Amino acid sequence: MTNNKKLISFIIYAEKGFFKKPDINDTIYLTYNFIHRPAVLGILGAIIGLKGFEKSKSLPEYYKILKDIPIGIKPIGNEKGLFKKTVITYNNTTGFASEEKGGILIINEQTLLNPSYKIYLLLDMEDEYQKRLYYYIKNQQSEYLPYMGKNDYSLWWHKNEVQEYEYEKFAVLDDFYIDTIFIKSEALWKSTVEAVGRRALVEQKSWFCTFERLPYKYNEDLFQYDIIDFAYTNAKLKKDANISLENLYKIAQDNRVIFLF
Repeated sequence: MTNNKKLISFIIYAEKGFFKKPDINDTIYLTYNFIHRPAVLGILGAIIGLKGFEKSKSLPEYYKILKDIPIGIKPIGNEKGLFKKTVITYNNTTGFASEEKGGILIINEQTLLNPSYKIYLLLDMEDEYQKRLYYYIKNQQSEYLPYMGKNDYSLWWHKNEVQEYEYEKFAVLDDFYIDTIFIKSEALWKSTVEAVGRRALVEQKSWFCTFERLPYKYNEDLFQYDIIDFAYTNAKLKKDANISLENLYKIAQDNRVIFLF
């Protein structure tokens, strides 16, 4: 497709990661397994030096400027889309944490180990911020230190892994695979060519479907995440699967199909 847009990808790495779930309890903070779209926007904002959260009930600069970029997410170097996790215990000894425990608050935090994701971006080269993002990513440059969900977990990428693609909107003519996570709008087994579990038993192949409810965007009225269902699978999907065709793109180099949202 020849236009003013460029489709690129880069792979982000970190030794640890933490994408805090809002539905926590008093004993442990839980993390999402997949990096979510608002977190990716925060990373992109850090790369080109945009401001983050500064005051309550006000969206950060990076979100306002970059929120319309179509993004694709593929977990890398994991088992069936799932990263290994551990629980790290912290002691908050500021004196303001807990009067009942003598000013010491014990925090247990579930943490991703060695998370990495291939991030696809469809960038509008007529937009000054997206154009800057394109060149910063291609040259492995960043204004601020980006991190994997928490500022303790800095991330990096390698410029020799940045890829640029020819692409087109995907026309569904036959059954197909999706190489990234995608929004799930129905029971996924109804959309697969074969029942994943049965085929795995018969052929002993590593078929999988991984599901997660993830933040999709910020609700600009409530100033909290809008959360919807996502899936990641290596199963083939039926050509009449109920998946938004507007979000599907085919990469010309290898006919890979990705979901951008």
